[in-house]
Amino acid sequence: MATRGGAAAGRPYELVVFGASGFTGHFVAEEVARVAAGDELRGSLRWAVAGRSRDKLQEVLDRAAERLGKPELKSEVGIILCDVSDPSSLADMAKQAAVVLNCVGPYRFFGEPVVKACVENGTSCVDISGEPQFLEGMYLKYNDKAAEKGVYVVGSSGFDSIPADMGVLYTRDNLKGTLTAVESFLTVKSGPEGYSIHDGTWKSAIHGLADQDNLRKLRKQIGHKPLPIIGAKLKRRGLVFYSQEFKEYSIPFMGSDVSVVKRTQRYLHSDLQETPVQYAAYATVGGIASVIKLMFAGLLFFLLVKFSFGRNLLTKYPELFSSGHFSKKGPTQKQIDGSSFAMTFFGEGYCEGQDPQQGKPTVKICTQVKGPDAGYVGTAVAMVQAGVALLKDASSLPKQGGVYTPGAAFSKTKLIDRLNKHGIEFSVISKLEA
Repeated sequence: MATRGGAAAGRPYELVVFGASGFTGHFVAEEVARVAAGDELRGSLRWAVAGRSRDKLQEVLDRAAERLGKPELKSEVGIILCDVSDPSSLADMAKQAAVVLNCVGPYRFFGEPVVKACVENGTSCVDISGEPQFLEGMYLKYNDKAAEKGVYVVGSSGFDSIPADMGVLYTRDNLKGTLTAVESFLTVKSGPEGYSIHDGTWKSAIHGLADQDNLRKLRKQIGHKPLPIIGAKLKRRGLVFYSQEFKEYSIPFMGSDVSVVKRTQRYLHSDLQETPVQYAAYATVGGIASVIKLMFAGLLFFLLVKFSFGRNLLTKYPELFSSGHFSKKGPTQKQIDGSSFAMTFFGEGYCEGQDPQQGKPTVKICTQVKGPDAGYVGTAVAMVQAGVALLKDASSLPKQGGVYTPGAAFSKTKLIDRLNKHGIEFSVISKLEA
């Protein structure tokens, strides 16, 4: 068994941002630059940007230098040329880094070559995939190899699904007693300029929904037993329901949060003998008019996604089929600046000394994770702090390498403290003990 982080110690770069010139990548590169100059690292971080075009990567560094007032970025940050379709160039990049932050999606098409190059060359890597099939496929294929090499492959480390996964752990750690069930509600606010999401995310959703059958097959192959249900069973809510807590309509959240949290809870239960927490995720959508609009758009999406011509149409005209929520250009800087998110967690459990298998829950807790624009700013903060935690909290990571969820990799690290300092804030709203 390789030792933690040993092999990567003497490499030229601690962090490499791969795909830095992509839409999300340039936010991640700028966030690394911001963090590199901050308190903990104080200019000591050796880092580079990587991708296909030297000119585009240089533009990313020039833009970050201008926005942060740090002209030295133009010359101090390394540039590595590599292409996701050229395995030897990926291996070359991996050999130069301790941790790769992989921003090249959709991951179901472009993710695996990067994981493979990193694992084979003893490099840890972090991605921001919200695609359960990719995340769980990488676990099946590379978990043992990563353990052998002592490297950490941590998926879903952006807005999908760090706020949810770490939010459940934060809720558990702040409840006096045993947390047994949590529901989360996501509320996204946009400013007067509105908001649109870059169509890379839209493409991931199209292919993910079209491929549900293969996800079921993959899970069969992994062959996990169902997690035991401890405490009162969490009741599922409907497809659309009026939430008393928020005084607006809500729907089940379609992202990867539930699958990621479940994988974390499974790891904590089987490897660390902790009580597994039941979890359900919802999003608030507003009044009845919003619900009707959403239902029409959703029905059309589900119908079209089943056929290849439908998928082509959806891919070609994201703005039309998403009522303007997705676009090929992505949001403007003004839209990003005006946007924010809050994820509220309602947890229940059993007070200390009480058997969670007996009777009704006796303690309740409400917590919140809130932050800036979720899609790009929040995602960049989460991803970069996950990378920093791999570098700086090495002794608190799981004892062996592997393919992990954020909660499994970082439950014992200072990740939540780091996020709190960088604008993704975790707080307790209320506690109620019977």
